[in-house]
Amino acid sequence: MNKPVLVVMAAGMGSRYGGLKQMDPMDDAGHVILDFSVYDAMLAGFEKVIFIIKRENEAVFRECVGDRIAKRMQVEYAYQEMDSLPDGFEAPEGRVKPFGTAHAVLSCKEKVDGPFAVINADDFYGRHAYQMIYDYLSQPKSGGTYQYVMVGYLMENTLTENGHVARGICQTDADGKLVDIHERTRIEKRGSETAYTEDDGATWVTIPAGSTVSMNMWGFEQNLMEELEKRFPVFLEENLAKNPLKCEFFLPSAVQQLMEEKKATVTVLKSEDRWYGVTYKEDKETVMKAIADFKAQGVYPRYLWEE
Repeated sequence: MNKPVLVVMAAGMGSRYGGLKQMDPMDDAGHVILDFSVYDAMLAGFEKVIFIIKRENEAVFRECVGDRIAKRMQVEYAYQEMDSLPDGFEAPEGRVKPFGTAHAVLSCKEKVDGPFAVINADDFYGRHAYQMIYDYLSQPKSGGTYQYVMVGYLMENTLTENGHVARGICQTDADGKLVDIHERTRIEKRGSETAYTEDDGATWVTIPAGSTVSMNMWGFEQNLMEELEKRFPVFLEENLAKNPLKCEFFLPSAVQQLMEEKKATVTVLKSEDRWYGVTYKEDKETVMKAIADFKAQGVYPRYLWEE
């Protein structure tokens, strides 16, 4: 069995934040959030990381992150490109947005040869999450059903004070298996409660305290790639004409389909760590303080990638 590899989705430009937020330093040593994520993954056992980027960002990405990580890990690159579509499909004129997280993962199909974890480049997940997912992926699997895994977080540990966020709200069964996941694109604090709206704020639905949410930290077997390859043209056929500039092939939606078809089960490993991220520029101060505190506690050295 091949060792699990880490796949990092880093092709997004961070539209609400502005610019390549993945490249914004979070400490006085010039580290970005992604440095800490990959460092935590390395300590958990990951030896190889695949960065999914836009080809035009490769030079700055290598300079700001990739080259220093390559001193201690095997680093490869895959490119999420607008015109990387199945035969018979073309990117609509005027579209600038890539085709979503499932399309991103599919872009590294040729570089994955075993189990793999998937994360966002701009989320700080906490070290415990990487150890849990690496240990799960390292276990041999048996049976006819795909056995995937997701690290879930307490909703309260994933919010920002500076605006709304998008989260996948999860339901699990008594065995800790994922039953369903619903993407809510506008969640925010409202007084002492957390709620979401789907009609621009006309009505709000309260989310119960203690709810589990997905932060796009997944673990898969290689067979997911073949499933995505089959499902992407079906998605385009159904959605491209209806929403040519913004439709997205989401990873959670593909996983939900596989669960509904009884082809996959997803074990939810729950992290009690606080998630950190820079959804908005105002979030940066909170993340920098958290990292400074971790360093003061000895969790991280001053320079992560020095031998």
